[in-house]
Amino acid sequence: MAAGRDQKLLLININNMNKAGIVDAVHGVLGGTKVQAEQAVETAINSIIDSLKKGEEVSIAGLGIFSVKQRAARDARNPRTGEAIKVPAMKVPKFRAAKALKDAVK
Repeated sequence: MAAGRDQKLLLININNMNKAGIVDAVHGVLGGTKVQAEQAVETAINSIIDSLKKGEEVSIAGLGIFSVKQRAARDARNPRTGEAIKVPAMKVPKFRAAKALKDAVK
């Protein structure tokens, strides 16, 4: 990578990363237009979401595994009123970080 490109990525990573930050990072690496970079990011995110909707796992080497977990129905309490409420069973997204990601964050 060229020194200028490294500096650009460093500036992007100073703030909290969000979708726009990822688009900027992709644009910085691939070039092209920002619209194309945004389409690439959108395609990746939508692919993950579509796979999870089908109940499939999505494994990204070095990042982790996205999956869907079935959460059982349960009783809970409304913290404001103390009233008992029933929380229905539901599917929730789950993420398991890869060892490489855990090591990078240490």
